[in-house]
Amino acid sequence: MPKASVKRLIECKKEQLIDLVLDIEEYPTFVPFCLDAKVYEKKEKGDLLLIVADLTIGKGPFKDIYKSNVKFNRKEDFIYVTNLDGPLKYLENKWCFKEENKITEVSFEVDFELKNYFLNIIMSKSFQFGLDKIADAFQKRAQNLFNKT
Repeated sequence: MPKASVKRLIECKKEQLIDLVLDIEEYPTFVPFCLDAKVYEKKEKGDLLLIVADLTIGKGPFKDIYKSNVKFNRKEDFIYVTNLDGPLKYLENKWCFKEENKITEVSFEVDFELKNYFLNIIMSKSFQFGLDKIADAFQKRAQNLFNKT
């Protein structure tokens, strides 16, 4: 199963970064290979924000839609994502946010398995590179939105 993690220090408030990550419908404007995003459900449950959303990921003629369950825990400042449907047999990703002196450390971990065994092998070889590209996109988006001088 492809598994990778990345950490970044980003000069902005953690609340801003959390809002950026939870703004799923904006992903197609800045996340590499994200072609479309749709939020089906968004509800509050105590300290949790629960979201059900689709992402269409692909390039050229290759694209697929996967549905995920997103849970934001306000008390612990983390976002936890699992898959509900699509090409993934298994997905678990976690975003953690820690702010100190107006700089937020963001850690992003992904562990997943595709239903297609051969695609899993291919993804394992290049997944860290792809995750770094995604982290770059979020960092650049945050800088563009929150660090205007």
